[in-house]
Amino acid sequence: MNTHKDLLVWQRAIDFVTQVYKLTSEFPNHEMYGLTSQLRRASISIPSNIAEGAARKSDKEFVRFLYIARASAAEVETQFIISENLGYVLSDKSNLKKELLSISKMLTALIHKINKRIKV
Repeated sequence: MNTHKDLLVWQRAIDFVTQVYKLTSEFPNHEMYGLTSQLRRASISIPSNIAEGAARKSDKEFVRFLYIARASAAEVETQFIISENLGYVLSDKSNLKKELLSISKMLTALIHKINKRIKV
């Protein structure tokens, strides 16, 4: 790996953020400082923490930031459920939930891979 930009999970997380911004632009105006802002910030946290962790000096630190990115993904998932419950997102309309699950699985796999390398 040269930089975080070479990681497929980071690339997909960047695309995911773009899609979240497009989706939340359709939310009601009264959610601008509520759910819209929260979803955007949590989704941005995913690739941001991947990048910050990759820039750290040790694998142990990288893994710590990958865990934070994965936690942000769980936060986004929760906010998607709330958005569906409020009728802002149709559950069958959003492929974003599938993409989020895929990103979470990629983060888990990367965490396991690096942890294995640390223990060897």
